[in-house]
Amino acid sequence: MSFINVSFFLFILLGMIIYYLVPKKFQWFILLVLSVIYYCSFSFKCAYALIYITTIIFVAGLLLTKLDKDCKIACKKEVDSVKLSREEKKVIKAKYTRKRKAVVAIACVLGFGLLALIKYTGFTVSNLNAVFGLSIKTPSFLVPIGLSFFTFQGISYVIDVYQGKCDACTNYLKMLLFVSFFPQIMQGPIGRYNHFVEGGLFAEHKWDLRRVQFGAQRIGWGLFKKLVLADRAGVLVTAVTNTSTIYGGYINVLTLLMYSIQLYMDFSGGIDIVIGVAEIFGVTMDENFRQPYFSKSIGEFWRRWHISLGAWMKDYIFYPFSLTKAMNNLGKWGRKHFGKHFGTVIPICLANLLIFFIVGIWHGAEWRYVIYGIYNGLIIAVSAALKPYFKKWLKFFHINGESKGWHIVQIIRTFILVNIGWICDISALGMRWGIDFTLGLFKNYHLSQLRLSYLSCFGLAAYDYAILLVGCLIIFIVSLLKERGVNIRESIALKPIALRWVIYYGFFVMILILGYIGTTSGFMYANF
Repeated sequence: MSFINVSFFLFILLGMIIYYLVPKKFQWFILLVLSVIYYCSFSFKCAYALIYITTIIFVAGLLLTKLDKDCKIACKKEVDSVKLSREEKKVIKAKYTRKRKAVVAIACVLGFGLLALIKYTGFTVSNLNAVFGLSIKTPSFLVPIGLSFFTFQGISYVIDVYQGKCDACTNYLKMLLFVSFFPQIMQGPIGRYNHFVEGGLFAEHKWDLRRVQFGAQRIGWGLFKKLVLADRAGVLVTAVTNTSTIYGGYINVLTLLMYSIQLYMDFSGGIDIVIGVAEIFGVTMDENFRQPYFSKSIGEFWRRWHISLGAWMKDYIFYPFSLTKAMNNLGKWGRKHFGKHFGTVIPICLANLLIFFIVGIWHGAEWRYVIYGIYNGLIIAVSAALKPYFKKWLKFFHINGESKGWHIVQIIRTFILVNIGWICDISALGMRWGIDFTLGLFKNYHLSQLRLSYLSCFGLAAYDYAILLVGCLIIFIVSLLKERGVNIRESIALKPIALRWVIYYGFFVMILILGYIGTTSGFMYANF
């Protein structure tokens, strides 16, 4: 029941009718039923992973709360009518802190252990066989859909309860709904428990036509991105990357540009549908994209692209790692030997390298993804280390770092660096192919490659390129307005009703006519 199947929208329509007809106190339970049905429509066996993760984090949350209460009770006890001293309380708190840390550690091992077993055992075994000349049989596992997403989401809940950012959930079924909420289970965004509570996941909702209309608009926007742009651009990308032939020149450049369109429109379009469906049911979800191709640096790009994953990495890996005693000592050593700036950025650089190694391997158990992560981590680390020198170079060349011209140069530079990173993504035939493709960017430029008769060999007609050009122009204008703080949906809502419906129906008809309906592929990030 993919987002782009008619059955999904019939499912949403039926679910919405039931949701708003039942007594409001049962609405969250209807969402749970819808979520279970939706997930099991892909694979009933995969639902065991949902139950496993839900049980682990639910029990962990209850244990953390109990240990916290026991600690407070123990600190208030009196011995022979004498209150405990500050030192005695300190010893008690340390004892219970160790126990609470152990609960978090066990939950992480059990949760991430399943993820590692299923997704990375084959990768590990194949590399051991290659390095040591072994012949260990590579095991195969059924990979539950959305495993990475709901595992990360579940572990964030345990850590948040430990840190006191949210209260533990005492209702197992509500916890199951948090883990399995059907719009976002396959491709995010990776939600936080307190954000879901504040966003109305368990709240009672009245029928609100305006909210439903806004949700439908967001879904339509996502379908436009996916069906009209992403799947159309993907035709050329597939034609070029599924063959050992390296065309070089303009074709390689065009392939990277098309992949930039495909990936962004596919992923952000899917997230638009997720947020729109959730909005129909009265649930507000976190945004996962904020015009990433307007970024002035790779670091900013990752704060705008897949925001929920970046925030997860920052809160649960970057800060804990960079603030450890070892990193603190390393920082002191660096300040002593290399000066204040390098002493400060060394721990930050190492934390970024660790994060992006994890980001890389999270995307897939292949070396190309590891290289992709390290590539991004190195650029961010080098940028942080050389930041003072960049400012001096700008001053030396009399470049105004705050000018619009320099701003545009930074955006173009970042876009190029991002596209170089995408080479790892498209190198499904192996890193040898990826190296040859990269070398092809510097040779074999022939004007004949730009002829429509030649370009049509890759599956797209002349009108397809025109549609992509106009579609990307629409995306650019909308993104530019968002950058300037314009709320597009609110602006349309203020228009006369006749004009509004012309826009809505026109958009709907355009998707039906121009979309790759019936021949479309699934969403790319659903594989994670």
